[in-house]
Amino acid sequence: MKLIIGNKNYSSWSLRGWLAAKQSGLSFEELTVPLYGEDWEAMRRDGGEFQPSDGKVPVLWDGDVVVWDSLAILEYLADKVGRDRFWPKEDDARGMARAVVAEMHSSYLALRRECPMNIRARTEVQLSEECKHDIVRILGLWAEARARFGKGGPFLFGTFSAADIFYAPIVSRFLTYGIGVPGFAQAYMEAVWEHDWLQQWIEAANQEEWTISAYEPGSVK
Repeated sequence: MKLIIGNKNYSSWSLRGWLAAKQSGLSFEELTVPLYGEDWEAMRRDGGEFQPSDGKVPVLWDGDVVVWDSLAILEYLADKVGRDRFWPKEDDARGMARAVVAEMHSSYLALRRECPMNIRARTEVQLSEECKHDIVRILGLWAEARARFGKGGPFLFGTFSAADIFYAPIVSRFLTYGIGVPGFAQAYMEAVWEHDWLQQWIEAANQEEWTISAYEPGSVK
């Protein structure tokens, strides 16, 4: 398998696809294409390994199979290796996990716009009321998941799962922009941030030489 991703410092959706690939336990080749650079523009223009994702990352190639979109990649890998590797076994926990992942996939546009992922940065920004609402909603979901289903470990549903894969970039955003959180959320964020796979990603992000000015402190709208 081959997974095409963008810059590790900035690409939240690439992080989700990469974590899904790691969670699958399958071996895969990793190809990083810097977002908006010459190679990215050429691959988008010429098709190639970006086809048919319209230049979006991540993209997973598995033989002749091509899957794009982080959630589709996760579900494809879950079908290959067994859904219990990604989702809670019990119906009530699995139902909530699917709902919170779907909400992450489709929502929180203000938070994404005002607090783009930038693993290397530490800064503060003025947040809109819409963005604050997104943050409160996320913390509420985390609290409910931890209270109802988190007794088996430090993650949202106890053990590391699809929900943590999808909220890992939110953890990064909260740390980058100094978002204040209650104690239970701080403990959860530490568990995610200290996970071996996150540490591998962070180390690689810190070693990248590419920068995207629009996603750097001082350029956030």
